[in-house]
Amino acid sequence: MKISTIGMLAAASIALGACGNTTEQRIGGAAAGAGTGAIVAGPVGAVVGGAAGAITAPAVVRETRRATR
Repeated sequence: MKISTIGMLAAASIALGACGNTTEQRIGGAAAGAGTGAIVAGPVGAVVGGAAGAITAPAVVRETRRATR
């Protein structure tokens, strides 16, 4: 069970990472979201957090760069 869950998470993060503005932003956002989601809600939270992090990461990076200039 754990191996299939880890495999599913890895496949989802790779798939989400490949469809973004820059891959580093998507993968970093997915990792941060998955880590936070795992702490809050366990495996389901990790999947949802990873997806949300991958989707919103470029917008967050863009805004933080604009705010620090």
